[in-house]
Amino acid sequence: MKTTRLATLTTVALLGALGLSACGSSETGSSASTAASTAKATSTVAAAAPSPTDYTPTCPGGTINGGGSSAQANAITQVINDYKKACGSSKVNYSITGSGAGVSAFLGKQIDWAGSDSALSADKGEISKAAQRCSASEAWHLPMAAGPIAVVVNLDGVKELNLSSQTLAGIFSGEILKWNDAAIKKENPSAKLPSTDISVFYRSDESGTTDNFTNYLNKAAGDVWTEKHSKQWKGTGKGADKSAGVAQAVKSTKNSISYVEWSYAEKNDLTTVAIDNGNGPVKLSGESAGKAVSAAKSAGAGNNLQLEMQYKDTPAGVYPAVLVTYEIVCSKGLDAQKTALLKDFMSFYASDAEQKAITAAGYAPLPGEVAGKVIAAAQAIA
Repeated sequence: MKTTRLATLTTVALLGALGLSACGSSETGSSASTAASTAKATSTVAAAAPSPTDYTPTCPGGTINGGGSSAQANAITQVINDYKKACGSSKVNYSITGSGAGVSAFLGKQIDWAGSDSALSADKGEISKAAQRCSASEAWHLPMAAGPIAVVVNLDGVKELNLSSQTLAGIFSGEILKWNDAAIKKENPSAKLPSTDISVFYRSDESGTTDNFTNYLNKAAGDVWTEKHSKQWKGTGKGADKSAGVAQAVKSTKNSISYVEWSYAEKNDLTTVAIDNGNGPVKLSGESAGKAVSAAKSAGAGNNLQLEMQYKDTPAGVYPAVLVTYEIVCSKGLDAQKTALLKDFMSFYASDAEQKAITAAGYAPLPGEVAGKVIAAAQAIA
């Protein structure tokens, strides 16, 4: 099953990305002393690190409101429903507004946390604004799910399509206008390509998916896609609202192309493009996406758990366009009751049971060690 493979591989990948491998022990001292020290260290770690497998919600009551990323819409809806069953006295609301709108609402103190598929930007002043919003404290990024961005097409008679990063950049920038363009034909010599115009769709709302996708285009084909990454689309095409709107636009429009999270591509039975990032075309799969996540670098520190995806010079077999969804929270600044509920819900979301639950919807769950870090960060919110 595709989702199961993605879950397994991304579990291993995220583990490596966050640098959670164990350190080797010293060779000095007797073997008995070493064994005793190891046992003591293991006991200390086990006692200190929260376990995502047995997290029990405290159900403190009250209400919290979040909003933003539509990429995690299906996942967070599942988690909120499960939390409601466990904690009827506590109410969690989440508005699917897109990452940009969610971050703006968070910075404006209109919601208690934001869901975003990209980190806060220092260049745009978002980090400093977040510190002001969080009572002069840091805002933390808590990764909750990871998944690939699918390039989806609707072409009669074409069920498999290979496109290089350069050609994709040409299509989405408006330089390549016809499906039978020489560049596309060269990469698909046996495909029956129509001579019609290419209908490009993009996210009309500010979107972390757009930010990640344009980051990939700029890093992988910067000579064609010259714009820097942005939550606001800078290319050609027609806008559609949020992930669901993009998927539906492609599904209902012949000769169209767009980008959307894999879960939406799967849900709508859309044809996905194999991307050639310089080392041969790579089909979107659990394995190829997992390899991309394994190349991610840790970009945060302490309880600020950011990841930096690598979009350029990907090896053979690696799908290059993958995003991580974060919950952006204040480390301090909410009143006591909201703080208690936010800590509880975020810990519940990162728990093993809920991470397994969202896998069925096409998301990549956190490995236990990473989930433990997320729960530890959530519990450190003051």
